[in-house]
Amino acid sequence: MVLFVSCSVPPTPTSLPPTPTITPEPTPEWERPGWTLIWQDEFEGSELDPEKWVAEIGGHGWGNNEYQFYTDRPENIRLENGNLVIEARKEFFIRRHYTSGRIKTQGLFSFTYGRVEARMKLPYGQGIWPAFWMLGDNIDEVPWPLSGEIDIMEHIGKEPRRIYGTVHGPGYSGSGGIGHFTTLPENSLQEEFHTFAIEWDPGEIRWFVDDEQFFTLSPEQVNKEWVYDHPFFILINLAVGGYWPGYPDESTVFPQFLTVDYVRVYQRTEPTAE
Repeated sequence: MVLFVSCSVPPTPTSLPPTPTITPEPTPEWERPGWTLIWQDEFEGSELDPEKWVAEIGGHGWGNNEYQFYTDRPENIRLENGNLVIEARKEFFIRRHYTSGRIKTQGLFSFTYGRVEARMKLPYGQGIWPAFWMLGDNIDEVPWPLSGEIDIMEHIGKEPRRIYGTVHGPGYSGSGGIGHFTTLPENSLQEEFHTFAIEWDPGEIRWFVDDEQFFTLSPEQVNKEWVYDHPFFILINLAVGGYWPGYPDESTVFPQFLTVDYVRVYQRTEPTAE
């Protein structure tokens, strides 16, 4: 008798799916060791974010006998290619012969202490005055300068290589503001982006350009009331004329552009408990 033994062939194992490749998330460019980002605008939208900024309107001289009328028109304030553009134009508009833009975070965002920075390319020319600065958010109840002012970056066209950092408070405001300046290479401010920042701690404010510190201020240097221990809001503007920069002349070219890549605000990271 022939015995047939049935042998079953084992099934071919099902091939396993390939192990997915996990691409790590890139570190955001705004991460800074020791700091936590609490507010930012990268200006990536199609128009200015009304939840972050208020455009101021008016042509009353703004306390400095400035010549421009600030508007909220896209001719003066707009977003282009991931940048905020504030354009100063020579044109007649409601009693004034120049227009420009001024924006602020008042009523939307303010903070006490931290690091605030903006990456900017600046306009140029006699009578041109861009600024990146802060005011005490109690200014509606406590008049300036008692409410305080911190100028992170000011630039005037008649000094085309200089950047100023200044504070204004009771007894040291206007032309008596306390500050310092730094000098950059010729045409650098107009042809290249630079990052302007302060680091603001209780009892000290430090000013930076491209992470290079150029000024430090403490209450002892002020020797009057120190009014920088409460919330402040942010402003960016491009003025035409004023007591300090002087006024446009035949050498001044229009339009002029203040271009802002981003604004970021940080506060110090709390140490992790052991």
